[in-house]
Amino acid sequence: MSKIWIIIQREFMTRVKKKSFILLTILMPFIFAALIMVPLMLATIEGDEQKTVMVVDKTGRYVGSLKSTANYAFVPTADNKDEFYTEDSEVEAVVQITADLAKNPTAVTIYSPREVKAELLSYVETCLGEQVRREKLSAYNIPELETIIADIQTDFHIATVKRNAEGDETSSNTYIAMTAGFIFTFLIYMFVMSYGGMVMQSVMEEKTNRIVELMVSSVKPFQLMMGKIIGVALVGFVQLAIWGVMLSIILLVCGSVFGLSTAPAVPAVAGADAQMAAVAQQAGGGEAAEIMSALMGLPYAELGIMFVLYFVGGYLLYASFFAAVGASINAQEDSSQFIMPVVLIMVFGLYAAMYSAENTNGPLAFWASIFPLTSPIVMMVRIPFGVPWWEEVLSLGLLFATSMAFVWISARIYRVGILMYGKKPSLREMLKWVRWR
Repeated sequence: MSKIWIIIQREFMTRVKKKSFILLTILMPFIFAALIMVPLMLATIEGDEQKTVMVVDKTGRYVGSLKSTANYAFVPTADNKDEFYTEDSEVEAVVQITADLAKNPTAVTIYSPREVKAELLSYVETCLGEQVRREKLSAYNIPELETIIADIQTDFHIATVKRNAEGDETSSNTYIAMTAGFIFTFLIYMFVMSYGGMVMQSVMEEKTNRIVELMVSSVKPFQLMMGKIIGVALVGFVQLAIWGVMLSIILLVCGSVFGLSTAPAVPAVAGADAQMAAVAQQAGGGEAAEIMSALMGLPYAELGIMFVLYFVGGYLLYASFFAAVGASINAQEDSSQFIMPVVLIMVFGLYAAMYSAENTNGPLAFWASIFPLTSPIVMMVRIPFGVPWWEEVLSLGLLFATSMAFVWISARIYRVGILMYGKKPSLREMLKWVRWR
């Protein structure tokens, strides 16, 4: 055990002292924060230039429905002139209506010297569609039509609530639950892929440099493999912890400086949901209160515990495989035939998680969250929606049992492959190494 600890220390210290690790650890939170904050800041900036849109309405019935906005000024004109499309023209686009849209919906065209902006297209479609609808209703000669239309156009929002057999209720939000699940899913996917590849790269470097020949004279191959796997895992945990702390601080500072609310919700303690929801109701209105209550209603304790367990199980499973591959090959290009199936399985797990979010209790979601090679990725999407405890226990049991089996098989391959040079091994040869005494 002491030898494994020495290898863990060496792997950990060697990697955290690298300039690339330090730079990536420091810069990545700022990059993440920029990806979050910049779109929020840009969304609050409104253009101060009002673009001109000429309206050629041959019918004279629709030009009044196109009201000018802060971004577009709609100006009536008799003809669609060529001067509107010159380089020095201030005309953004020309809306031309040639016939009654109620009878001929295709009698409207937007001309522009460049691609028509989605915002303008959507606004014109909405305004003209509303006018056509009003004209069709007017044909029925219904008294007080405007009042009736105003009355029937009532927006409503359906609240969703989770309730248990004891009658306890907490607000829920499907999209918040999906987002929370996807965040943990992508973290596991990225961690396993990046740090699993790091294990393989480390093994290959030592094998290529023949350093491993000296190391195996003092330690067993299994100890060397486990030391590398655990050492790289600790590097990943430390890096993720630093990223989490730095990103939280950066977002809080940016939110206070620029007036943007980006602070994550704090998990609610037992019995505090109603009180906090009432406070949020007074502070930010009904919709904001519902979102806050839904955030507090997420099973944070379960998410955190299960995330760590699947994190460890998934990494142990795939990292041991990557270590065995790194010990068996002699060059980076030889790894593709062994790594590609694993990558495809993980990509399948990622897509299964995306599609399972729509039906977290469906056959795809259930079996993909039980199958050990995809369960670390798919199960995290299901947990915010509620998963029976026996499914979690079964999934974790199969995952760790498979991980231990992979570690044993990988160790058998590692002890032989680490000292093999020259010929690229086939899968059949690697299976023979497992049976060697």
